[in-house]
Amino acid sequence: MCDSTTCNGTRHNGTSQSDPELFEAKFSELVTELTEKDLSDPALTIALDRLKEVLVYNSPGGKRNRGLSVIGSLRELVPPAKLTHDAVQRALLVGWCIELLQAFFLVADDIMDGSVTRRGQPCWYKKEGVGLDAINDGFLLEGAIYRLLRRHCRNQPYYVHLLELFTETSFQTELGQALDLMTAPPGQVDFNRFTMERYKAIVKYKTAFYSFYLPVAAAMYMAGIDSEEEHSNAKHILLEMGEFFQIQDDYLDCYGDPSITGKIGTDIQDNKCSWLVVTALGIMTPEQRAELELCYARHDGTCVEKVKALYNTLQMPALYHRHEDESYQRLQKLITCHAKKLPHAVFLNFAKKIYKRNK
Repeated sequence: MCDSTTCNGTRHNGTSQSDPELFEAKFSELVTELTEKDLSDPALTIALDRLKEVLVYNSPGGKRNRGLSVIGSLRELVPPAKLTHDAVQRALLVGWCIELLQAFFLVADDIMDGSVTRRGQPCWYKKEGVGLDAINDGFLLEGAIYRLLRRHCRNQPYYVHLLELFTETSFQTELGQALDLMTAPPGQVDFNRFTMERYKAIVKYKTAFYSFYLPVAAAMYMAGIDSEEEHSNAKHILLEMGEFFQIQDDYLDCYGDPSITGKIGTDIQDNKCSWLVVTALGIMTPEQRAELELCYARHDGTCVEKVKALYNTLQMPALYHRHEDESYQRLQKLITCHAKKLPHAVFLNFAKKIYKRNK
C-alpha cells in the first residue's frame, strides 16, 4: 500500500486538499515559472512583467470547468493506487494550459465583439493603457501553453498526442470563430444565414471541441487511452454536451443576471447567431420578423428591449427550459450507448456541472 501523496497527489504537506485547491496552487507555480524562472535575459524584464500581469488578470476567475475536468477525468480513468503525485501535477498543468487557451480566445473574442465586461471586470483590452496591445497579449497566453507542455510533458509517451490535440483544437476553434464572424458581420443583418444548421456548425467548432472534447481527450491520452474508437465515442458525447452548453450560454446572455454571470449580455446588439434568435425565426409571424429585422443588431436600449419583449411573446424561456430537459435526457442515452468501455462518471460529472446552471 502507498500513501495518498504517491498514489493520487491529494495530500500536500500532510494536509488533504481538494482538486480545486490543488488547481489554484498550481497556477501560482506556473506564473512564477513563466515569468521568473523561464527566461533570464535582463532585457526581457518589462516584457515578463507584462506577461505576469496578463496571466493574473485573464486566467483566473470563471468556473474553471475545462481545466478541472482534466484531473477529474484522469481520476476516473486511472485507479487511485496507480495515480502518482507527478501524474496529478501534470494533469493540473495540462488543465491550466486549457485555461490559458480559453483566456487567449476570450481576449481576442472580446476585441472582435466590442465587449465591455468579462468575469465581473472590464475586458482586458478595455483596461486603461491596454487597448489593441491586447492582441499581442493574447499571443503571449497562447505561447505560454507550449512552453509549459514542452517543459513538463516532453518525456511522456503522450506528449505528441497532446501537442496535436491542442493545435488541432485551436484550429477548429478559429474556424468556428471565422464561421461566426461571417454569418453575422457587424451592422449587416441577414436572417437567411441564421439557420439551425449554421448555428450548430458554429457551436461545434467554436465551443464544443475546446470546451468539452479537449479536456477529456487530454485526460484519456494521459491515461494511456489512444484508441481512435474510444476517442470517437467520447467525442460523440462531448460535442453534444458542448451544443447543450452553448445554448445555455445564449439563453443566459439574454436572461441571466449580470451580477451572477459576471458579464453584460450583448448578443442582440452584436448581431449574434444565437439559439434564441434562430429558434424564434422558426416560429414567428412575418410581422414579428419585420419587427425583429428593424431592432436586431442595434446598439440602442429601446431596440434591445423590443427584441426581448418579442422573445417573451414567443415564450422563449419556456421553450428553452423544455429543450434543456430534453437535451439532458438525450445526453444520458448517448452516454449509455457510446461510453461502454469508458467510465460513465467521466461524462456524468461534466453534465452535472452544466445542467441547470445560472452562470
